[in-house]
Amino acid sequence: MKGLKVLQYYAKRSIFQSRHLSLSLSAKSNQNVRIGFAGLVGNTPLVRLNSMSEETGCEILAKVESANGGGSVKDRAALFLIRDAENKGLLRPGGTVVEGTAGNTGIGLAHVCNALGYKCVIFMPNTQSKAARYADSIDNAVWTNQFDNTANKQAHIETTGPEIWSQTGGKVDAVVFGTGTGGTLAGVATYLKEMNHKIHTELADPQGSVLYNYIKHGKLERSEGSSIAEGIGQGRVTANLKDAPIDDAHVVMDTDAVRMTFRLLHEEGFFVGASTGLNVAGAVKHNIKLAITQYTDMSIAAYNTR
Repeated sequence: MKGLKVLQYYAKRSIFQSRHLSLSLSAKSNQNVRIGFAGLVGNTPLVRLNSMSEETGCEILAKVESANGGGSVKDRAALFLIRDAENKGLLRPGGTVVEGTAGNTGIGLAHVCNALGYKCVIFMPNTQSKAARYADSIDNAVWTNQFDNTANKQAHIETTGPEIWSQTGGKVDAVVFGTGTGGTLAGVATYLKEMNHKIHTELADPQGSVLYNYIKHGKLERSEGSSIAEGIGQGRVTANLKDAPIDDAHVVMDTDAVRMTFRLLHEEGFFVGASTGLNVAGAVKHNIKLAITQYTDMSIAAYNTR
């Protein structure tokens, strides 16, 4: 594998001695105690963004995905991708999980693999093909294929969407997300549309992505420019995003995204990246009654109080 950057994380299943059994049983009966790493995935809190709420006349809420065990929304997909492989018999105890990523999905998979006793091999190539070939070359290995494995989307149909619906008391009017794999946007949109078909679903897309033109005009043409925002924007329609119930799309300029990151720091106290800035800028700009937008470590929601 010359010239290929590979990060390997190895883990062994934890073995608990009998003296820990009573503590484990006690923890399981206590709803305030989460069980293992998987117990720290999901059920993230919402926080009100005061200055943006007052500016727009909407209640703009941030769903703090940094509260997941590995620090990002990708922990949700990582857990579901691995559980899906287990359920399909593709991954057996002591096996190897393989993914091509340079971002938070790799971090999430490494955490989950360590917790569940799997090896984790992360490739950082220009394409996913090397990761797929490596998984095929060894026994008891699975390529999780985050872009086109719809277990990614299912994670958000079963967790993020229901959480947003419950936490807002069903008052959500719209969701506004940026997207990379498409899993979060498609999954949340699918669930919320099932709960209320009037909920507006919208893509906030960075410069240089094809998804704005795909949603608006049905054409795979890149919008002008390029973006510094990492982890969002796409050059194709993934299996996770295909046929997702997305109503509209708009492009958010880098200048607006970066300006919003500084506002979030100085006015709200949140130190976030350009992806979150892009999402919040999109929600504020369009002044949607109740919008949910997504970042790797923070999601944004808003609902009208006027």
